[in-house]
Amino acid sequence: MGEAGKGTTAVRMSPVAWLIAPAGLFFLVFFVLPFGVMALLSVLTGNPMQRPNVSFTTRHYERMADDSLYFESLASTLKIGAITTLATLILGYPIAHWLARIRSRAGHALLLMAVIAPMLTGIVVRTFAWMTILADKGVINSTLQGLGLTSAPLPLMYNEFGTTVALVHIYVPFMVLTLAGVIGGIDERLEEAVMSLGASPLRAFLEVTLPLSLPGIMAGSLLVFALAISAYVTPYLMGGQQVLTLPMLIYQQVAATFNTAFAGALGVLLLVVSIVLVIAYNRVLGRLTRREDLA
Repeated sequence: MGEAGKGTTAVRMSPVAWLIAPAGLFFLVFFVLPFGVMALLSVLTGNPMQRPNVSFTTRHYERMADDSLYFESLASTLKIGAITTLATLILGYPIAHWLARIRSRAGHALLLMAVIAPMLTGIVVRTFAWMTILADKGVINSTLQGLGLTSAPLPLMYNEFGTTVALVHIYVPFMVLTLAGVIGGIDERLEEAVMSLGASPLRAFLEVTLPLSLPGIMAGSLLVFALAISAYVTPYLMGGQQVLTLPMLIYQQVAATFNTAFAGALGVLLLVVSIVLVIAYNRVLGRLTRREDLA
């Protein structure tokens, strides 16, 4: 009887395995394999497809350790990613809460379209739009100087500020849509029950809605952070040569010097550091979530 049950369980699980197999194959071919090739090239003296006599080396990682430029670029990349994530969370949470709680179908559709509409325009177009707004002769500086409020243009571009503003605009919809799905799954009667016991709407939000939406905050933050630290076009256009990020250095190594091995080492560094930060962030929010569940 036990053996028959095991056999039946195995038969029932096999269709699930077949359904998971395409996703696993996709992940293997488009993530694991490219990263494996990149990591392998980073520890070789050359491309084995072009040079037959290659050997293992650590010189590419030693080069990074000997020059502070690469760690400064890593710090700048992570800083921009962290600020972008925090800003999108602060701006996106109220919109996501409104989107999840709005009762009018027409209002919900209009608000959803307002959130999604920027995503229908290419990143390059949106970045150029911000360039016309934040440039020395752009909309903001021309208006301020025309009104006599400033005598010289404000430094709104070719720095981390301009880069972060453009990235926040690009990635806010990802945060809003992620949070809206989680907040929409929170039963409104929980808030009503807390307020019926004398709690104010703010306290009901802080003690009920916010803790229950931590999984959405976690997912949205990780998504935006991963996209922000891997962005190339926006930091390149908005930061110019004043803001140097690791994706820009990786592109320079591949396009300008054709040094794919060192580019691979930079990619490995960025990915490893990012994974460590993501795991740490995930654990912190996971502990907060479990603490709220126990409470």
